[in-house]
Amino acid sequence: MAKKVVVSFSGGKDSMLSLHKAIQDGFEPIAIMTTINNTKGESWFHNISIDHLKQVSASLSIPLLLVECSGENYELSFENALKAMKDLGAEGCVFGDIDIEEHRTWCSNRCNNVNLTPIFPLWNGNREELVKEFISLGYKAMIKKVNLKNMGMEFLGETLSVDLLEKIKITGSDVCGENGEYHTFVYDGPLFSRGIQIEILEKRSSENIGWLMVC
Repeated sequence: MAKKVVVSFSGGKDSMLSLHKAIQDGFEPIAIMTTINNTKGESWFHNISIDHLKQVSASLSIPLLLVECSGENYELSFENALKAMKDLGAEGCVFGDIDIEEHRTWCSNRCNNVNLTPIFPLWNGNREELVKEFISLGYKAMIKKVNLKNMGMEFLGETLSVDLLEKIKITGSDVCGENGEYHTFVYDGPLFSRGIQIEILEKRSSENIGWLMVC
């Protein structure tokens, strides 16, 4: 029998690629789990709406677990959600981290505290090769958020492509955005039964962050 797992799911390219690879490796995802900022009603870090996350879940045919939390109780809420998934049969949790040891340690600690196995399908992969693999598989990811210290507002709303990666490199940013230069929303790809429709309303900025308002 396939090992059942929950997937820590931001809605961005790395979490989607880790889900793809986990399925390829024979794991059975019983849920995608997304943390929600309880003061904003959207995902932490990527700022993806609950409605869009529900649409992704339906298209993937994988249940969605929304974990509403504040910054103060983030770790505890994450672990409680993992416990709930373990009660439903999950044996491990899949993460999309690539090579930042501090991130791996945080994820591993959350899993170890509830006796789940942390799984890192992308770990130690080449950053550029991974994002190019994501594109070559046929996934579509829109840049939803940028750090304006690294990239300009013109990147918002663009869908990742090999050509766009070259433009990102010209800015001096990490091509995978692994240092927080940009965040994405994956709206279509081989695991989707249908693409997610996105309407761009406007671009906004505050301090050093630029983001898309979409519906």
